[in-house]
Amino acid sequence: MVEFEPKLVGFLCRWCAYEGADAAGRGRFEVPACFHGIRVPCSGRVSPGLVLEAFSRGADGVLILGCRPGECHYRDGNDRASTRVAILRRVLEPLGIEPGRLVLEWVAAGEGERFARVAEDAVERVRRLGPLEPFPSRTSLSPCAGDSVDLRRRFSESGAGGAEGEAKP
Repeated sequence: MVEFEPKLVGFLCRWCAYEGADAAGRGRFEVPACFHGIRVPCSGRVSPGLVLEAFSRGADGVLILGCRPGECHYRDGNDRASTRVAILRRVLEPLGIEPGRLVLEWVAAGEGERFARVAEDAVERVRRLGPLEPFPSRTSLSPCAGDSVDLRRRFSESGAGGAEGEAKP
């Protein structure tokens, strides 16, 4: 029997969590291959629509990783992320998504080992939950899903306004 291998998308604050991912690589800490990080300017910039889009495109779990409280480079971005995630968790259940599939954690720039542990813990949590049942189409979602967004285009284009893999503002 093949063990379920979940797909996880992580939105990583460029100042702390993304640097923590870099530190994990430099420290040779193992990060699960099924974890796919996307660099964003700040955890507070991750809209509920982006999270729902990730789920609708096949993610079994979504992580939002940002600066530690009081250390946000944009002053209150991590507070904004925390508020949004609390609201979003209440929205997920009626959509058939267990709130435990959405993870919010704080990772500082030098915390490579913590980054790897957070990613592994999230993978294990989602593995226990099992595969996410097919998600409703975006057109059936509430208006909080926002305008049509093509994640692949938005997060993989390089050029003005963002580096490879970085969300453009």
